[in-house]
Amino acid sequence: MRNLPFVITSFCVTILGWGLYVPMLQWGQSAMAPGAPPARWRAFVCVGLAYFLIAVIVPVILLKVKGERGNWTASGIIYSFLGGALGALGALGIILAINFGGKPIYVAPLVFATAPVINSFLTIFLAGRMREIGPLFLAGLVMVILGSVTVLSFAPHPTPAKPTAAATTTASAPAAPAKTSQTGSDFSRFVLQILSIAMVAICWGAYGPTLHKGQAAMHNSRLRPLLCVGLAYFAIAVIVPHLILAAGQGEASTFWNRGAIWSFLAGAAGAIGALGIIMAFNFGGRPVYVMPLIFGGAPVVATLVSTFAGHLSSELGPMFLAGLILEIAGSAMVLVFAPKGHGPHPAPAPEPVAAPKEEAVPTT
Repeated sequence: MRNLPFVITSFCVTILGWGLYVPMLQWGQSAMAPGAPPARWRAFVCVGLAYFLIAVIVPVILLKVKGERGNWTASGIIYSFLGGALGALGALGIILAINFGGKPIYVAPLVFATAPVINSFLTIFLAGRMREIGPLFLAGLVMVILGSVTVLSFAPHPTPAKPTAAATTTASAPAAPAKTSQTGSDFSRFVLQILSIAMVAICWGAYGPTLHKGQAAMHNSRLRPLLCVGLAYFAIAVIVPHLILAAGQGEASTFWNRGAIWSFLAGAAGAIGALGIIMAFNFGGRPVYVMPLIFGGAPVVATLVSTFAGHLSSELGPMFLAGLILEIAGSAMVLVFAPKGHGPHPAPAPEPVAAPKEEAVPTT
């Protein structure tokens, strides 16, 4: 294929962008609220502003200057905006998972492993092909589940600092109840982390099929659905958080530090990753191999960045690495062996636009 180098370059951009997304967001949230739980709403605003710049301003300019195939339709706008809303809620789920104590070293692999599973199941269901699910697809699903449990169980954590002698001598007797209370609090936060990650998987898993319908309704336009996604991010990730903060539901965070820069860069990385997928498809790439490579590569980048940035390389154990490999391989199997359509539907009238095959598409 003549455009193969451009296809590879495009999905490598997505792997890098989505791989950096979660670690940079965690850096931004933490820097916005030093000495407090990582920021929620202000970091969310920065992500929304980045998407508005890249997914709204840029498409508007390109449509004005160059134009594009396709046209605006009411159903296309609704589905594309809904897809963008799902994407924004997924971004909020990442922020909440980090706010509740989640670490990118396992949050990113869990998200990128489970979101394509939801994507594939929803696509298969909408295509009416549930009975065509084969053993290799189910084997991939089992691998994802086992890998996720292993990654959670053996994720490395920074070694806690040893207590000083002064702290040891001044420790009071009733410390045991406090420890029990802390254990209960830690368990609650862990449950909230899992629920937040599940929210991301569901939202980003449903994002692809929903946006696919919007794109098809706009006659395979690329920039128009992206513009609707950017507007949805602006509404949910910029306007809503501002209303929450203005209503007095504040948090111990501030915009005016490097945290805002990292959060904005995280949003930009996510949006550029989405553009990378669009470019890969425009150059002739097929979802059957583009998406498995992306969902396999992005969590590896996120894990490596988090490991070296957090000085955790000595804490990486063989079980964690085995779980990571199992997740990635299972996710790829789910995407590759999901039942596919047998071709476009026949045209019912002269010169119609043939409906595209129901295939797994981007989840963020």
